[in-house]
Amino acid sequence: MLELPTVLAASAAAFALALLSAVAGFGGGVLLLPIFTALFGLRVAVPMLTLTQLSSNAARVWFNRRDLHWPLIGWFAAGAVPFAVAGGLLLAHAPISPLKRLLGVFLIGVVVWRRLNRRPRKPSDHSFAGVGAASGLGSALLGSVGPLTAPFFLAYGLTRAAYIGTEAAGALTLHLSKIAAYGAGDLLTHTVLIYGAALTPATLAGAWVGKKLVNRLSDRVFVALVELGLVAAGALFLIGV
Repeated sequence: MLELPTVLAASAAAFALALLSAVAGFGGGVLLLPIFTALFGLRVAVPMLTLTQLSSNAARVWFNRRDLHWPLIGWFAAGAVPFAVAGGLLLAHAPISPLKRLLGVFLIGVVVWRRLNRRPRKPSDHSFAGVGAASGLGSALLGSVGPLTAPFFLAYGLTRAAYIGTEAAGALTLHLSKIAAYGAGDLLTHTVLIYGAALTPATLAGAWVGKKLVNRLSDRVFVALVELGLVAAGALFLIGV
């Protein structure tokens, strides 16, 4: 049975963090996971978060569909799909805490490197297969590692709509793969499916409002916001959130 106070609290969080993801391209899942964990417990929270992110990313793809960079999406999916499936099957046994702290160090280090190296080398299209593989595995185990991909899309030169939509399309492929793996591992319970469906309207609304806001940002402000989000996400991972 759905509990109304829980649905309202989770919906408010889903709306706010879908809006954040629509502006920065990431961050919603990182912050939503501890909220869902407090409400539902970790083993329910991770697959439920995946369902929420599925609708959020699908909305961002649709809202930014004219600016998608399809070659990057294809290469990203080639790495993300198999590793997301593998990570989903390993979820019940993996050491989560050390992985989160390692990711936190990486994210903060990337921002420092970008500040010191103002003209980073543009990654090749096929290198995004490796980005997708790391993202797929980490996302399946940790619930969300959207910040992991941000530095690579920024280094490629994508900003605003192109960045938001392309990153979301890549993430969509790995979330679909994770759902298949969670289903095989009996993690998609009735509770997960019912709450996931109940939170979808709030998630779509947040993505729509975020799209309206991001159109008003300059490229410089947009990149600064993303880098600020990377540092915040890295700090959260380091303290074990």
